[in-house]
Amino acid sequence: MKLTVLGSTGSIGVSTLDVVSHVNASGAQDIQIVALIAGRNVELLIEQALQFRPKIAVIQDVTKYGALKSGLAGTGIEVACGDAEVEMAASRKVDRVMAAISGTCGLLPTMAAVDAGNDILLANKEAMVCAGPIMKARAEKNGVRIIPVDSEHNALLQCWDASNRVERITLTASGGPFRTSTLQEMRIATPDQALAHPNWAMGAKNSLDSATMMNKGLELIEAVYLFDIPQTQIDVLIHPQSIVHSLVSYIDGSVLAQMGSPDMKTPIAYALSVPDRLPTDVKRLNLAELARLDFEEPDDEKFPALRLARKAADAGPLGTSVFNAANEAAGQAFLEKRCGFLDISSLVDQSLTQALDRSNNEMPHSISSIEDVLQVTACVERWISDKALV
Repeated sequence: MKLTVLGSTGSIGVSTLDVVSHVNASGAQDIQIVALIAGRNVELLIEQALQFRPKIAVIQDVTKYGALKSGLAGTGIEVACGDAEVEMAASRKVDRVMAAISGTCGLLPTMAAVDAGNDILLANKEAMVCAGPIMKARAEKNGVRIIPVDSEHNALLQCWDASNRVERITLTASGGPFRTSTLQEMRIATPDQALAHPNWAMGAKNSLDSATMMNKGLELIEAVYLFDIPQTQIDVLIHPQSIVHSLVSYIDGSVLAQMGSPDMKTPIAYALSVPDRLPTDVKRLNLAELARLDFEEPDDEKFPALRLARKAADAGPLGTSVFNAANEAAGQAFLEKRCGFLDISSLVDQSLTQALDRSNNEMPHSISSIEDVLQVTACVERWISDKALV
């Protein structure tokens, strides 16, 4: 199998290469890395390139190009930098592309991979949220499979049997670092507190999204698009142990759940091999040792993100694109201490209301192209910049 990794130095990228290394060493399959693409972490990219020997290594940050070129001099590995080269590398023909560049900035490289006819291992949920129908249409046109990597959607895929008539699906959420906090404690929360996830090792954006439960809002929308299911048939449960990753309920009362240790190597390995399975070094689940599994309803007052995600999903592609853009911009404002933690949801709510006002001529009234998505994103970023002032 030939594989390209978009976002190789992020948490998903690192786990992907760990899986590849383990699989290759086991002899279960021969996975060849064709391209490694990273944002700014040139030191780790060089280390990865020296180990996996891709045909090309690309750093998005042009100021890091000299270091990359020097670090890989004499290896025969092609090096490049900048946004255009990221897209060019993503469009190289391979069997599968791990799309793990976090946020909307991963949209264009992912679409380049789709247009090249590469199967997509989708870890970049934001790309599906802001441009789901467009991405799916272009994937169908190019004969491309979109295979979810997020643990929840990967779990749904493992339990999914549309022929047996799905009744509902349930996404689980850890509850993040503020599951037991009061509203007052959340109001004065710091970025460091928000990024301290109890179960998962993730980058700053995904960790913050977990703290606000915006990640579950994004995942709800992603499920709507990936599985063609209305948001009214999607439930969310808080499950602090992060052992049950999702559940699928059928019309006969059967419920299928996918379980496993909270380690992204499992869904990554399944995405690489579906419908087969590959060996991993993930810690095996011991239910007797675990002893109990807890579930509870989300608190809508503390975590309004789910309500906002449902509102966005009901509004269609414009609503989901605005939801994604507003969450990114408001989350960044919080990390830069330009707004409070609870202001994130408030800013997303205000942006949705403003965008869905048909008398507003600042942005498209519908989403029919990637250009529309980018225009919506830029417009929402301006709104948030004006509003997010402490």
